[in-house]
Amino acid sequence: MVKRIVANIKTTDLPKADVFYQDILGLEILMDHDWIKTLGNEEEAKVQISFATQGGIDTEVPDFSIEVNNVDEIYEKMKNSQFEIAYKITDEDWGVRRFFVKDPFGKLINILSHKYV
Repeated sequence: MVKRIVANIKTTDLPKADVFYQDILGLEILMDHDWIKTLGNEEEAKVQISFATQGGIDTEVPDFSIEVNNVDEIYEKMKNSQFEIAYKITDEDWGVRRFFVKDPFGKLINILSHKYV
């Protein structure tokens, strides 16, 4: 049985992750061995992996998705920090509010909140 899935992003500059993943998204350092830094939190989540032919509404398939509880606030912080917004914040027909942003390593990230009615 799979217990978790971890995304690994290749880089030669670990500190580039700090503003995007720590300062804006609020992740904490869980492990730092100088050659690998793992960020995360204590939240419990379902194990998931998705496969897609497109990212919805014919957008590019993002490298991974991050669900947050404050998508509008994160969107403003990403814009104010000059990260490239690849898909503006949108309420989608399938019940999410999301945007795509390029992280410091060029990965396309889908940041979303589920719209609970």
